[in-house]
Amino acid sequence: MDSATGNGSASFTAPIVPVAAVAPVVPIIGPSQTRDSFNAQTLGRSLNAHVKQSRVLMVGAGGIGCELLKNLVLTGFGEIHIVDLDTIDLSNLNRQFLFRQEHIKKSKALVAKDVAEKFNPAVRIVAHHANIKDSEFSIEWFSSFTIVFNALDNLEARRHVNKMCLAADVPLIESGTTGFNGQVQVIKKGVTACYDCTPKETPKSFPVCTIRSTPSQPIHCIVWGKSYLLNEIFGTSEDESAFDHSADAENAQEIEELRRESEALRKIRQSVGSPDFHQMLFDKVFSTDIVRLRSMEDMWKTRKPPEPLDYKALLEMAADAMAAKDAVVKDDQRVWSLEENLVVLNDSLDRLSKRVLATRDAGNSSSQEAIIVFDKDDDDTLDFVAASANIRSTLFGIDRRSKFDIKQMAGNIIPAIATTNAIVAGLCVLEAFRVLKGEYDKTKEVFLTPFAPARLLASDKCRQPNPDCPVCGVFQTRAYVDLSRATLYDLVEDFLKLQLGYGEKEISVSNEVGILYDPDETDNLGKKLSELGIKPDSFLTITDEDDEDPYVNVVVAIQEVKESLEDKPIKGVSSAVKIPTKPKKTPVPEANGHGSRQQSEAVAEVVPAKRPHPDGPEDAAAAKKAKTAASLVGRDDDDIVVLDDSAGGGAIVIDDD
Repeated sequence: MDSATGNGSASFTAPIVPVAAVAPVVPIIGPSQTRDSFNAQTLGRSLNAHVKQSRVLMVGAGGIGCELLKNLVLTGFGEIHIVDLDTIDLSNLNRQFLFRQEHIKKSKALVAKDVAEKFNPAVRIVAHHANIKDSEFSIEWFSSFTIVFNALDNLEARRHVNKMCLAADVPLIESGTTGFNGQVQVIKKGVTACYDCTPKETPKSFPVCTIRSTPSQPIHCIVWGKSYLLNEIFGTSEDESAFDHSADAENAQEIEELRRESEALRKIRQSVGSPDFHQMLFDKVFSTDIVRLRSMEDMWKTRKPPEPLDYKALLEMAADAMAAKDAVVKDDQRVWSLEENLVVLNDSLDRLSKRVLATRDAGNSSSQEAIIVFDKDDDDTLDFVAASANIRSTLFGIDRRSKFDIKQMAGNIIPAIATTNAIVAGLCVLEAFRVLKGEYDKTKEVFLTPFAPARLLASDKCRQPNPDCPVCGVFQTRAYVDLSRATLYDLVEDFLKLQLGYGEKEISVSNEVGILYDPDETDNLGKKLSELGIKPDSFLTITDEDDEDPYVNVVVAIQEVKESLEDKPIKGVSSAVKIPTKPKKTPVPEANGHGSRQQSEAVAEVVPAKRPHPDGPEDAAAAKKAKTAASLVGRDDDDIVVLDDSAGGGAIVIDDD
């Protein structure tokens, strides 16, 4: 049958297929399967229903936050609130995938909401471009959530959310990353250890005389601008944590001179907002102080002394830079010239002064009450630190750095790994499923350690609360207060002694500032709580001073009453309150100068991270290494750690923003 065609090509005859061999076409009946039905099959109908009914809070919309929000939305959590104060920066785009070039300088929280809503329209997302420490985010507001997720990058904010969740009795899922390492921890009041149950890494400190008199590296000038100059003019005076005073006795004369300098700065502080403020500050720190240092000839035998600057002469030279001020301030990648740094310094002083004056106009009569602290995401303070540090570097012959580099060093930022953030965000949601089912005994503390010898993920049961923890190892209660008339006397005599049952016990009352009352400090009893700086969501710590059967410390969360109280201006949550007593510590026996077996077990209980790992020695080693690596996770933004102090700039351990 086959034949050749006229063009020489072979003809093709299709094979005959029996009708029975053709598979019948089955029509699709009904709508296609939805995401929710997939979730129900995966999670089970009961858990999926819990997920859809949950109202969750996510604090932080950065590296972890973007991945976590995506997971929460796709999983179908019914209502998600996002809180983040930060705006989007160019450096965020390599790992925070919700953001694009056109989003730069916009709110992270608002943009993340707009982008994530498209993933699952059935989920309600509410964005808050605000600081989680703002008064609007009260204990009652925290109480309205099913779960809180922390995706933060600084110690202070982490501790605040931890404290608020404990006070509101809301489960918290804490997470963090440091380069390739990551950690996820479930925190539930009275069930698991809280964020503060284990001590965090001590911030790196620097010899005070090096920072204030003989800087040799950019980091020395940055710490000077951030922890000394900014605090003396706009903050709470010297930040002692940034300086090492161990050698003060050897430099007594120099230390005394530095104290006089601080006193002079405090006088300049009173001139904030005046026409001469800029020059007074500049002349003090970049001329008068430098001349004094040059007079100490022994200090400069082996190095070049610093050169003082003339403010008016430098200002005249900065005319061109002043004309391009806005462009200079926004250019954070280029190293500014000396003249440009002066322009940025003056501009930041204008902005910071306006904030101080606005605080005074709002009712604070003293400039000491207008406190501004450094925040790497606050352009006003960052510009001040960058410009003042660069001017000081110029005086001492040290290389200046770009604003971007200074933000990395002052803000303690570690370059983040997108994959690490994604893994940690996934682990957060997996732990959230256990929390929704109430299975706290099955929750895990998970460490991501890619360089561990045994496994990528090292997990262990959540640790028990540390009885000595100052945050969760206390008895917590609330006091509903009419702040318009309640005095410290009302709190001590009516609420603490009568309602809480302290009776005739000797007690002390303190807040984050210090002691407000004790048997020897009674001057404040007649003052209103509002006069003592106590406001809604303030925390007061009550300490039992009795030697026999003392109560555990009590933390009282102050809540403002919505309606006026008829009789006494303070009332508690309930009339039946029983405060536990502190457990008696038995002395540890010793044998032949060595601690006994009981002593070792006691130590293991106090430091649960060192207990034997159930999976064997290799996994124990992996877990130990994981926890050692993870000790860096969650460091404070304000911590500055020098890894290599020999090079000119030093390698700085930094954290994800």
